[in-house]
Amino acid sequence: MHIVHTESSLGWGGQEIRVLTEAAGMARRGHRVTLLTPAEARIHAEAGKYGVEAVALPIAWKRPQGWLALRRWLAAARPDVINTHSSTDSWLAALSGAGAPIVRTRHISAPVGATPWNRWLYGSAVRRVVTTGESLRNDLVRTLRLPEEHVISIPTGIDVARFGAAREAALGIPAGAFVFGIVATLRSWKGHQDLLDAFARVEHQGDFHLVIAGDGPQRPHLEKALAQRDSARVHLLGHREDVPEVMAALDCFVLPSYANEGVPQAIMQAMAAGLPVISTRVGAIDEAVRDGETGVLVAPRDPAALAAAMLDLARSPARREAMGGRGRAVAEQNFSLERMLERMEAVFRAA
Repeated sequence: MHIVHTESSLGWGGQEIRVLTEAAGMARRGHRVTLLTPAEARIHAEAGKYGVEAVALPIAWKRPQGWLALRRWLAAARPDVINTHSSTDSWLAALSGAGAPIVRTRHISAPVGATPWNRWLYGSAVRRVVTTGESLRNDLVRTLRLPEEHVISIPTGIDVARFGAAREAALGIPAGAFVFGIVATLRSWKGHQDLLDAFARVEHQGDFHLVIAGDGPQRPHLEKALAQRDSARVHLLGHREDVPEVMAALDCFVLPSYANEGVPQAIMQAMAAGLPVISTRVGAIDEAVRDGETGVLVAPRDPAALAAAMLDLARSPARREAMGGRGRAVAEQNFSLERMLERMEAVFRAA
């Protein structure tokens, strides 16, 4: 098949990484894959690292020139299937009259308004809708009154073997310290500030350190907050390419998100690395983190509850080990890269 992905987002995070990972995986399976995206988008610059063909089109905004450019390109290329990912490119593709079937992937849990326009965009305008979690699927079916079989949940897949075999990254943390960590784009809803507030409650109750890996729009805010705290136990690493190695250096993974999540890739990566996870019941997180089995779920925006969970797991090595082992098994069974590719390929072929 010739599979075309459209992505209007200018940002960089789990959604864009899934697009490129999936596109590269389909290329390895023998398909031709093309990514259509704005020239200024980070995903356009990153596509080459994944071996994905990227074509720059002015589709960052819902404007006539973007619609016309997309319509012309699709008419000339005549792909077998189009996979759209964000609101703008989904509208432009749906209105392009390209003729190729469209599969719409919905990556986040932000509410979708029950308007006639959205019912069309997610309904008759596309052949299938893919969500990254079952709860997101259920919300769309209920809100937009879509047929059950029209919406399919396919969580993002990860290279489980890579995370299980990684060596620890050298992070400059004293040997023997207990290390909490978060690996995520620095966005407000990922809960970094809540994590800092929670860590302030526990950091002097043991030899505890906190690692924050990632970059994003909240970085200046976090740097200012850390400067005011003057804590040598919080380590702001910035963007890291060696995520498996960073995960291997942690004792417990924490992601206190309070909005916009499917099943976060970082949680699946942490589980693949055999880490216990502390997170929240937001989006589809509880489809991966089973409270009391593979991790602990607390209420969002509650630093006190988060601190209590962190302290409890830090003092319970046997419980951490059991949770990590069960999490690894769940990641292998449900969140492997090959499983995602097989299921997405089936959706594309059916479309």
